[in-house]
Amino acid sequence: MLTLNLLPSTNVTLSKSRAKYPLSPSPFHPNLGSRNQKLRTLSFTKPLIQNGHPFRCSANQDSQISRPRLDFSKILRHPSGVSSRNTTQILEAASGTPEEVGPDGEIEVSKPKVNMKLALIFGLWYFHNIVFNIFNKKVLNIFPYPWLLASFQLFCGSVWMLILWSFKLQPCPKINKSFIIALLGPALFHTIGHISACVSFSKVAVSFTHVIKSAEPVFTVVFSSFLGDTYPLTVWLSILPIVFGCSLAAVTEVSFNLGGLSGAMISNVGFVLRNIFSKRSLQNFKEVDGLNMYGWITILSFIYLFPVAVFVEGSQWVAGYHKALGTIGNPNTFYLWVLISGIFYHLYNQSSYQALDDISPLTFSVGNTMKRVVVIVASVLVFRNPVRPLNALGSAIAIFGTFLYSQATVKKPKKEAVEKKD
Repeated sequence: MLTLNLLPSTNVTLSKSRAKYPLSPSPFHPNLGSRNQKLRTLSFTKPLIQNGHPFRCSANQDSQISRPRLDFSKILRHPSGVSSRNTTQILEAASGTPEEVGPDGEIEVSKPKVNMKLALIFGLWYFHNIVFNIFNKKVLNIFPYPWLLASFQLFCGSVWMLILWSFKLQPCPKINKSFIIALLGPALFHTIGHISACVSFSKVAVSFTHVIKSAEPVFTVVFSSFLGDTYPLTVWLSILPIVFGCSLAAVTEVSFNLGGLSGAMISNVGFVLRNIFSKRSLQNFKEVDGLNMYGWITILSFIYLFPVAVFVEGSQWVAGYHKALGTIGNPNTFYLWVLISGIFYHLYNQSSYQALDDISPLTFSVGNTMKRVVVIVASVLVFRNPVRPLNALGSAIAIFGTFLYSQATVKKPKKEAVEKKD
């Protein structure tokens, strides 16, 4: 580099600009650039003119772009989990699409573009969820063996992730013994949550299971409080309508079954403990994004569940299989239903990660609440389950309480951040 050392130099300080949508690596596009490269010794050699004399302008700054961190505080608020920023934001920034710049220098995406993006995100998320719930129930109606079906769904998710890693559609994380050991607890509770939900689906209507599962925030607050976390009064008040609504829905449910109710409640406990233990045991592995984390949890859950499923139901599978074929008539239809339930179980979990990547936690919470409404309505329309007025009222109250809880928990971190800033 050629510079003029005869003249005095002027140091220029480079400050990092803040962007509303920072570029971060995507799990689906690992070749867009490494985030571990260091930018060193930035120099500007173009001569400038000041008072008729050229002068040299140089700047040295060491900076490093860090890899995205997995924030487990989001997992406690959203059962689906959390991962790094996704592909869409990188593609938008790299595409050169005109964007608006706010007065504080932040990049703002135009409203039509945001609306289209949100419609696509929620559309895929809800579609995958509805398809899974419908075909999962269709299979369980003629083949009431939830342990085998739940194992197959975890197997499909495991194969799906292995394909993504093998073809480099998703960067494969570097794992070690300590990572697997830390993941054993969350994977165990994920297994309990999934199999309990499948048992509930096999015994009661899909709508009733989802109403009871909307009480998951109650278990989150209770268990977290026992472990030392504190919640404001608004959070405690928001869980009261959840408890009342679930109780009213359970009492007036036409297809009420104690096993179905117990399965849904145990599922809530399992997923809440999974979230809590994930936050506590996986803090040292923040370089692993949420989708990869869920992939390894799925693989370990399958290893946990399948041997137990063989012990619990294995002796009944052959007879149940022939009975199911006799009921449905066409074996290919049965195979298709099972396959769809397995694939869409993983897809709806994957799309929930991507939804949380693209939208704010508050929008995600509202969307997750509305998702239960959509699934309940879709299942009632497809299976024509009888719904009593009080049952519908209880379901509405419980879901509304879940909405209030999401509002209360999302606003809490914002207030803390303002207080720290002050």
